Amino acid sequence: MPKIIITTGDPNGIGAEITIKALNKLDLPQNRIALISNKKILDYYGKLDKDYEIIYVPYDYDICPGKITKEAGEFSFQSVKLACEIGAEAIVTAPVAKNALYLAGHNFNGQTEILQKYLAHDNQLAEMLFVAGNFRVLLLTRHVALKDINLTKNMVVEKILNLKEFFVKNLRISDPKFALCGFNPHAGEDGILGREEIDILIPAVNELREKGVNITNPLPADTLFIKALNYDCCIANYHDQGLIPIKTVAGDKTVNMTIGLDIIRTSPGHGTAFDIAGKNIADETGMIEAIKAVL
Repeated sequence: MPKIIITTGDPNGIGAEITIKALNKLDLPQNRIALISNKKILDYYGKLDKDYEIIYVPYDYDICPGKITKEAGEFSFQSVKLACEIGAEAIVTAPVAKNALYLAGHNFNGQTEILQKYLAHDNQLAEMLFVAGNFRVLLLTRHVALKDINLTKNMVVEKILNLKEFFVKNLRISDPKFALCGFNPHAGEDGILGREEIDILIPAVNELREKGVNITNPLPADTLFIKALNYDCCIANYHDQGLIPIKTVAGDKTVNMTIGLDIIRTSPGHGTAFDIAGKNIADETGMIEAIKAVL
């Protein structure tokens, strides 16, 4: 039977520590979980209470908490790639460092992009959905500089149709209500503050409604999130527009969920926390929530 596969992330970050702490608290059956890691890394950061299966990735280097190294980047990449290849029920990933991935020659802007490369087929698109209970935020763009954001009507339509399919098939919500953030301040003020709403978002909304999607017109993002729980999902145009509100409200309980592929992947909503790595003070809440989201 396929298992929930958990990677322990960058060996020099808090990934192994929070994975060990989370599994010890959750006390899940051994036959449900397999770890992609290395005994050396696990032993360095703690001790598991149960004898979960460990799928080994070699790591013949010193563990250096808080340091960014190409060796740690290579281990991180190979762990995620292996998780994609072994037929998991679901994947939970501990945080990795993008700069370590780059040092190792793997030019991905995050784990979502690795999953896209190795899991997608038939034009599937990996999407980044952040979840904290019934507070959900989809990002239309991910790890891209603000100056390089390039929205198109077709992109917006495709991503939101994929989002509705996820809600219908996975969450059993037949007619989800979506709220769309405006791109510009005050949703553009009829073009005075920018034309993205007029030229891209409103035409996309009109097409989506024709296809049966229940979605608002672009709304000013500075007030939309006050009523976030009135909707099944808020849709943000770029990274910080969506993540500042949900992380401010939910903190470590925010889960990063990759949807749109055959296998759902979750991850804590935080990073490697190099500044506290190896000190045994990392909070495992995010990893607990990420694991619970796929049980």
